[in-house]
Amino acid sequence: MSPVVHPITLLFASIFTSNILLANFLGMCSFISISKDQKSSFGLGLAVTVVMTITMVVSWAVLKLVIEPLGLEYLSFIIFIIVIAAIVQILEMVIDRLSPALYMALGIFLPLITVNCAILGAILFMQIRNYNFWQTLSFGFGSGAGWWLAIMLLSSIRKKIDVAPVPAGLKGPGITIITIGFMAMAFIGFSGMLSVQ
Repeated sequence: MSPVVHPITLLFASIFTSNILLANFLGMCSFISISKDQKSSFGLGLAVTVVMTITMVVSWAVLKLVIEPLGLEYLSFIIFIIVIAAIVQILEMVIDRLSPALYMALGIFLPLITVNCAILGAILFMQIRNYNFWQTLSFGFGSGAGWWLAIMLLSSIRKKIDVAPVPAGLKGPGITIITIGFMAMAFIGFSGMLSVQ
């Protein structure tokens, strides 16, 4: 039985208060490395949002139509990884065919999404929480949009930090981690308003 959480509530909670990146710290590697540049951050954030939404819906269908009826729950982890890799590959081919300019702009970002643990984490949350279709769609889009929002905010902050008088010992990764910590506290500060269970 799926939890009684309205899809709209789930959407806003997954963007802000239960942000997949800032509340669960999933997908940090590409988040930190790509957030140096705003254009790259926007491209990767958009790609993560699209891929996360599609993979969540497909994974929900695979879970309900294949894994659960056949009793393959013990293989769900591997099956979800295969689904993510397949969808990213298909999306890459479709974008290359329909819009070569967008494909060139995204560059390495699409293959990077395959190994983004935020996507697998969101799918596993969907499975554990037993979301229905609409909850899965809302949670998938909201988690992707939350990831995009977080990376865009960090890239904007890092642009300001580059010209700020930061002590030498904190320059680079040090001040970036501290900034992410403050961002996480700001997002989690609203968790009494909306939460994802």
